[in-house]
Amino acid sequence: MNREKKIKFILGLTYLAIISGFLWILFTNISITELTSYDFIKNNYESINKIKNTNFLIVSLLFIVFTIVWVLMLGFGSPIILFAGFIFGKWIGSIYAVISLSLGALFLYLLSGYFFRDIIEKKFSTKFIFLRDKFKKNEFNFFLIYRFVGGIPFFISNILPVLFNVKPSNFFFGSMLGMYPQVFVAASLGSGLGKIIENNLQAPSIFELIFSSDIYIPILSFIFLLILGIIIKNFYYK
Repeated sequence: MNREKKIKFILGLTYLAIISGFLWILFTNISITELTSYDFIKNNYESINKIKNTNFLIVSLLFIVFTIVWVLMLGFGSPIILFAGFIFGKWIGSIYAVISLSLGALFLYLLSGYFFRDIIEKKFSTKFIFLRDKFKKNEFNFFLIYRFVGGIPFFISNILPVLFNVKPSNFFFGSMLGMYPQVFVAASLGSGLGKIIENNLQAPSIFELIFSSDIYIPILSFIFLLILGIIIKNFYYK
């Protein structure tokens, strides 16, 4: 087994073991029926809110640390952002989410560049070589656009800049500014779900959810950002 396959095998096995351990702990303590129960969700939402209100700083730090580790383990950003809005609200939740996601992405970028540069260049350099000149012209501005446009799985978008030797400062601040519009929209959706759960003793119907301004405004905003991202992508990625 060559070096590349060994690294893939070890990383894959580690990731699988962590996910499997998490799922085992989750489902040995909670049944699927409970997870899908509105009463269970509402009760736990209220319990988490009480803990947050009495230990706000500790809960905040735990969230940030967990998110950084989550990103390092190649986790997706969307669940984290929704959860941040759900627990902390759209304003604080979006700030916490974008800072912690940007920190986790920066650490993953630095580690990938140090340990896996050869593998990344071998796998992605041919496909994304057309971006190299664009990064060289104005690294920060183009990285800002790169983050805003998205369209690439989050963990891949964190390691691709290894090909272009993006400065860590440009990577971090470009990530924060570029991702914030989408993060704010997703956090607003999570916050809206939290408000609905808090204000409804019984599970709302799908129509009540869709026609709630806390839900449809973030969804329409997301669609707008998606269309805007496609337009910008077609212009800058020619």
